[in-house]
Amino acid sequence: MGLDSSMSEISGLLNGLSYDDLYTNHNSLSSIRFDAPHATNSAQIVPVPPSTSVSHPSGSENPEDYEIISDIAIDYISRIMEEDIDEKVSLYQEESAALHDAAKPFYDILGQKYPSLPNSCLPRSVSLPDTVPVYSIESTNGTNSQAVSLDHSAQSLPSSSSGSFSNFTESFEEPLITSTKVPEFLIESLPAWNFRRGFEEAQKFLPSNEKLSIDLESNSRENHKNQELKTLNQELKSEIMINFGSRVRKYQNPDRHDLDLLENRRNKQSAFYSDEPLRSEMFDLVLLNPNEKKATDLLSRMKQESSRKSQTNTSKSSSSSSSSSLNPNPKSKGKKQTNKKEVIDLRSLLIHCAQAVATDDRRTAFELLKQIRNHSSLDGDGSQRLAFCFADGLEARLAGTGSQLYKQLVAKRTTATDMLKAYHLYLAACPFKKVSHFFSNQTILNVAEKASKVHIIDFGIYFGFQWPCLIQRLSRRENGPPKLRITGIDVPQPGFRPTERVEETGRRLQDYAKIFEVPFEYQGIASKWDSIKVSDLNIEKDEVIIVNCLYRFRNLIDETVAADSPRNQVLNTIRELNPNIFIHGIVNGSYSVPFFITRFREALFHFSSLFDMLETTVPRENEQRLLIERDLFGREALNVIACEGCERVERPETYKQWQVRNLRAGFMQMGLNEEIMKKAKEKVKAIYHKDFVIDEDCNWLLQGWKGRIIYAVSTWKPNNK
Repeated sequence: MGLDSSMSEISGLLNGLSYDDLYTNHNSLSSIRFDAPHATNSAQIVPVPPSTSVSHPSGSENPEDYEIISDIAIDYISRIMEEDIDEKVSLYQEESAALHDAAKPFYDILGQKYPSLPNSCLPRSVSLPDTVPVYSIESTNGTNSQAVSLDHSAQSLPSSSSGSFSNFTESFEEPLITSTKVPEFLIESLPAWNFRRGFEEAQKFLPSNEKLSIDLESNSRENHKNQELKTLNQELKSEIMINFGSRVRKYQNPDRHDLDLLENRRNKQSAFYSDEPLRSEMFDLVLLNPNEKKATDLLSRMKQESSRKSQTNTSKSSSSSSSSSLNPNPKSKGKKQTNKKEVIDLRSLLIHCAQAVATDDRRTAFELLKQIRNHSSLDGDGSQRLAFCFADGLEARLAGTGSQLYKQLVAKRTTATDMLKAYHLYLAACPFKKVSHFFSNQTILNVAEKASKVHIIDFGIYFGFQWPCLIQRLSRRENGPPKLRITGIDVPQPGFRPTERVEETGRRLQDYAKIFEVPFEYQGIASKWDSIKVSDLNIEKDEVIIVNCLYRFRNLIDETVAADSPRNQVLNTIRELNPNIFIHGIVNGSYSVPFFITRFREALFHFSSLFDMLETTVPRENEQRLLIERDLFGREALNVIACEGCERVERPETYKQWQVRNLRAGFMQMGLNEEIMKKAKEKVKAIYHKDFVIDEDCNWLLQGWKGRIIYAVSTWKPNNK
């Protein structure tokens, strides 16, 4: 057979190539180049005479290498290939015929003529061409030189004048299916057909230029090129196109901060825009001259609406019961049951569920949560609403999604009008905000009685509902209004407009100052409080500096997270300002401890008082009550229960703890004004429910519900001694 002669020739070819020749000296191949034919120091593919042998470097011969490719091994490989080649070729012929039969009907449908196959797609016995080109790769590296030759037979074709690398690759690109004679080195086995297909696919990714230069000798040049490629790749990847409707923004080479910003923008937060007016009749009604009559009128209207709805519900239930009694169906008699509801202690269930969550007893926790869900709702009584909110926090802690849910609630935008309605309800339902604002504004008026310049620095200005009434009262001062400066400080809002709320508050206050003809200047700062410096506040001479912070210090991190806590840093900044007075209002609570069960119990007692207060004073159907419970109290409870570390921002302390902290920061506590305390107690007693508590202790004005202290306010000044 012709195959025997080809195998013997391949054996002769491999006998001239040893393992040592290629792998003995790695540096000898470091200057191999594939370049244009005219290059002087480059590797060229040239034919070699059959007698050319492979030169071995001195001292590199190894007997084991010669055993690997000895004549015995080559003969053994040849016999194996002779046994398999006939079966593989016949199998290919059968597959080609089957492919022809399957493809021909499709060509007939398309109206095209199927290309005719040659008589023999692949002959069973392949004869070698008369002359087979033999190629050699020569390389030089200093004194060492190697020549790797492929010696096929005694006869060889003369090389072309070019001897380029493209001639060598053209042999792989020829269609093998239509060839009657195929080079021997391509049909050693059938995977060569797959190799041709993979070669064509890989060739698509090669550079368009024809020159491919590989210089292993100059490592610095290669590293430089690789660095350029990496830089180009990074530049291509860094050109991030973000499409927002019809606008396109382009960010090039973003750093880590920009990547975090882009990650937040991938959350598809919509750009919030509100076209509501800065000031309306509703704002004037609630914020200007809030008196007792307005609060009592609102409470009476809410009670009347609640009584009407309750009467309607009772009439409907009575009519349904009467219709059921007239039903002659005897089956209803057997199903007659009492409508008594099962009494469930939701507080105990919540505590047991928290204990199961703390010990990671998920089975018990889920069973208890199921019971809590069955007996709680957002529109039930106060205890049911409280249980519903706390169950949300426990579920989020079990799932590990507390921080994500809290961020979504914080990012939820509430318009100033909706918040004003809830604020109006809160003023009518409880005296906490009313008394705090009255205490703060009256203290400011007493301190700035004769001042020509007043600078109020408000930490946590929010919507600024406290200040329109103060601007109105300053305009009525006997010696004329002073120049008023307000610096509104708040944390930046999530999204694309972090300063929107602070700026909107400033425009609203500017409008009120213009109406009452008070010289006014506003500066809004949306930043982390611990990063604010004294120079950022633009303090001027001859100013009466007043620092006001009501109930927002609880959101600053304490020593359990950071040794140099932001809580102490902000107090030190206020001390450096040397204000004439520092009005400090705090949330009196003990649910900032790191132990979960203790924190959960304290939070449960604290929020139970708030939900019970709203249940007693506000009808259940009121929409603003739902907003307060869901968006304010519920969000705070979720953060306390489901968040840990820096993400847990609800960290209140008792007023006695704050007293020690303020004294340690260099402040001196001032006594309470008796006249202010007397008026505050009279307001609470005249308007609000009898269970509200207003008292004083250690120069703190205390407010609470049914004996539990919830808020406290006090005044301080720097201790210059």
